[in-house]
Amino acid sequence: MTATQREDPSVSGPAAPRLAWLDALRGLGALAVVAEHLLTWAIPWLRPYWFNLGLYGVLVFFLVSGYIIPTSLERRGDVRAFWLGRFFRLYPLYLAVIAVMLAFAWWLPVREQVPREAASAASHATMLLDVVGVGGIADTMWTLSYEMVFYLLVTALFVTGVREGRGLAAVLFALAAVAAGVLLAAPPLSGGWLGWASAAVFALGLAAVVSGAVPGPVRVAGGCALGLMALALLLLSSRVPWFGAAVVAVMFAGTAIQRWERGTGTLWPVALTSALLAIAPVWAIDAGWWWVQPRVWLTTLALAAATFAGAMLLRGRRVPHPLVWLGVISYSLYLLHHPLLTATIKVTGDLRWSPVALQFGVAAAFLLVTVLVSWLSHRYLEQPMQAYGRRLAGRFKPLRGVDSGR
Repeated sequence: MTATQREDPSVSGPAAPRLAWLDALRGLGALAVVAEHLLTWAIPWLRPYWFNLGLYGVLVFFLVSGYIIPTSLERRGDVRAFWLGRFFRLYPLYLAVIAVMLAFAWWLPVREQVPREAASAASHATMLLDVVGVGGIADTMWTLSYEMVFYLLVTALFVTGVREGRGLAAVLFALAAVAAGVLLAAPPLSGGWLGWASAAVFALGLAAVVSGAVPGPVRVAGGCALGLMALALLLLSSRVPWFGAAVVAVMFAGTAIQRWERGTGTLWPVALTSALLAIAPVWAIDAGWWWVQPRVWLTTLALAAATFAGAMLLRGRRVPHPLVWLGVISYSLYLLHHPLLTATIKVTGDLRWSPVALQFGVAAAFLLVTVLVSWLSHRYLEQPMQAYGRRLAGRFKPLRGVDSGR
């Protein structure tokens, strides 16, 4: 399957080519995250510790998002269509997973990291979980916080007419990661009020950005409010501030790579960002988890970068169909696998010290069921909702940035 044989609904219009190599990267990233969790609980002796499979997969995802999301918004030239697309791409499955996990809380108790207070619901509503210090009902939901921060920052840049300088943004966020590591032992802001405050700004800011009834300056003000809120939360209240800034730097590095590929930018910001990110945890007061300790972090970062670079170099060749297909269902695979794994362990018991044959047998059955459920989820929930979002967006007049004629 070549890169031009399929369509990408995240790019402008139904006839836009889908980049199969990016789907393959998504599939590889999803497999890596699934493997990290599965090996931890089922086959721990196979789990690598010189790098982290889960973080590797997440970084590949973030590079893909940075590469494609700003381009998607700019090609559309329509901030309302972009957000309708994002909403119907992310929220239906996200809300369905939350609903199912709450419904089965009598059997699989909600994670201890989820605060038992109303502010937790507000934080889940915005997806800004990790940057307001709230654990997600599903373990893997933490990454959606940084995706959402990136969307808000990109929206602010778009509505204010800023199209260039994404490489500089990568460098600045990498510098912020180094500085936050040295200066902050813990996030300066915390508490349930963050969930409520961020939800209020999120709702009002997005309403201004996507509404066709407000004047252009109000839309710009709404976009700026969203961007400033995202920046403040990222640096002042995310669980490990240096890590949050590093994640956003990775995404903007993906954008800078795309600009270089188009001939509108250079690679020096990517090189400088990579060097800064490599040293970010070295002097950090709180480096965070074992998988962001300097040696493991550096190895994982290098592997993710090499994977993305290798995929770019080979993007003109035929991409293996199974990997592309896994990329297509990757969002379902990513969100559903951990709840399904938790349910599996609940039934089978702890497998870490079980016979090898049992470990492999349960792992194979789990993978088969998870891929099947993910395909069904994509086919009967994700696809219909994305199609509805595109139809809905087509009913409205485009809302453009300040330099495109509001």
